[in-house]
Amino acid sequence: MSAIRLLVLGAVRQHGRAHGYQVRNDLEYWGAHEWSNAKPGSIYHALKQMAKQGLLHAHEIAPSTAGGPPRTEYEITEKGVEEYFGLVREYLTAYDQRPDVLTAALGFMVDLDRAEVLALLEERVRSIEEWRKSVTEYYTPEDGPGQLGHIGEIMNFWVHSADTGAEWTRGLIERIRGGAYTFSGEGDPFVGILAEDQENPYATGERHPRGDS
Repeated sequence: MSAIRLLVLGAVRQHGRAHGYQVRNDLEYWGAHEWSNAKPGSIYHALKQMAKQGLLHAHEIAPSTAGGPPRTEYEITEKGVEEYFGLVREYLTAYDQRPDVLTAALGFMVDLDRAEVLALLEERVRSIEEWRKSVTEYYTPEDGPGQLGHIGEIMNFWVHSADTGAEWTRGLIERIRGGAYTFSGEGDPFVGILAEDQENPYATGERHPRGDS
């Protein structure tokens, strides 16, 4: 699973058409560079790779009359939209100890309808419970990590993480059932993207010129 794939597809889709700088700016605005592999090089590589795969369409934009190099703008294709929604659904349900994958899906869950998101999150809880049951067939948390020596701390950590993850997911389910957030078909959802010339308070590192692709 790759969080960067979903993040880039989602960012491009929200803009309609976006160049690499805009995608990078949005992902930094969401803090994705802190909790995922969404680093500048990974973002630009993902854009080019997904264009080759037919998930994005690359538009070559001529230089402006003011000068400067040309740039590439990307637009999500029909195939890309199918991939995007498939990843959101998969990442909301899959329990594979990858918090960046879940985090990316949470950022786009409002593109689905409320009932479907609730069903996906309930499936996630079931996946966590099944994982925990399989682990505790040979590891009993109540006996403490010492039963496996210091290696037991590894299992102790993952079982604790599973319990915490299930508890958090149940809380999210209740918030959504209670009417939190605006989902597909309910009106205009919150969209956290930056305007073309809007300053990003969370920007990191040096910026490329407007020819950035």
